[in-house]
Amino acid sequence: MQFEITRLKLLSPLCYCGDADSDPFAYREGDGEKLFCFELDAAATGAFEPDRAQFPGKLLFCGKAAGSGSGADRELPPGSYLFAQRREVLNREDIIAMALEIHQEGLWQRLPPGKKLYLRYLFEDGCPVTQLFRPFTWG
Repeated sequence: MQFEITRLKLLSPLCYCGDADSDPFAYREGDGEKLFCFELDAAATGAFEPDRAQFPGKLLFCGKAAGSGSGADRELPPGSYLFAQRREVLNREDIIAMALEIHQEGLWQRLPPGKKLYLRYLFEDGCPVTQLFRPFTWG
């Protein structure tokens, strides 16, 4: 599966309220906007051919979209990201494939990837969307 990967500069955080009972790979229509944050181990972060089993990493948190004044306690922080999306809900294997493509593209462009990986689901124009964000630093 091919994914278009772009650089994205997020200027403001996207805020979420903690949601402890969610499975990142069982998203269904009606679940609303959700964010999952994973952390990769150091070996997977720098490897050009990382072990597929290391992705998407350890789940750090899950959050549901927060309305204004809702006490958000999770966020997708502002910063520079490698970004990809598909206008469908992807399964675990497709999400891992997308994460690996983003990882390799970042290394190929000499944009050292960060340890975190963010998985976001939302509905846009009546269609489900799966997005991945991988922070990077300028090499």
